[in-house]
Amino acid sequence: MPHVLVRDTQMPLRARYKTHPEDAMVEDRAITNGDPGDPFHAVVTPLPRCGESLPVGTHEAVGGPYDAPTPGDILCGALAACQDSSMRMVANLLGVELTRLEVEVTGDVDVRGTLLMDPEVPVGFQEMRVKVRFSVVPGTDASKIDKLVQAAEASCVVLSTLRNSPRMVVDFDES
Repeated sequence: MPHVLVRDTQMPLRARYKTHPEDAMVEDRAITNGDPGDPFHAVVTPLPRCGESLPVGTHEAVGGPYDAPTPGDILCGALAACQDSSMRMVANLLGVELTRLEVEVTGDVDVRGTLLMDPEVPVGFQEMRVKVRFSVVPGTDASKIDKLVQAAEASCVVLSTLRNSPRMVVDFDES
């Protein structure tokens, strides 16, 4: 694979977004489908035009077989993937050579909330933890490493979204 510089791909975009900020607004999307008679499985297709789909299952803690990633697993995966790509891109921009990168995300859910057993128990993750393990080429300037860590955390879209929940609109359309 040829050596790619993020700066080269981002410079024209940054210039365009300066003069046309409306072009910087993007819309991500995912669609589910599957057998509506199966309470434990579905298929999610992120960015439908990419042609990739992911089976989705239900956790055993709520009665499912836990034979496919659950929505919670996928949320952890989205956060891990976003933090990983943020680290890689920022490292590239700063000229920091990563020799190892692993992002692990774990989250805790009290399923009594989703089972609607106790109104005092919230539905959703009560805590999520992100562990970023990385190494850089020996001799890398410590200030660049600090800048890498700060910028990678600040630029992770999924992390920022989870920290600062967006306005949510849910529309149930029976047809």
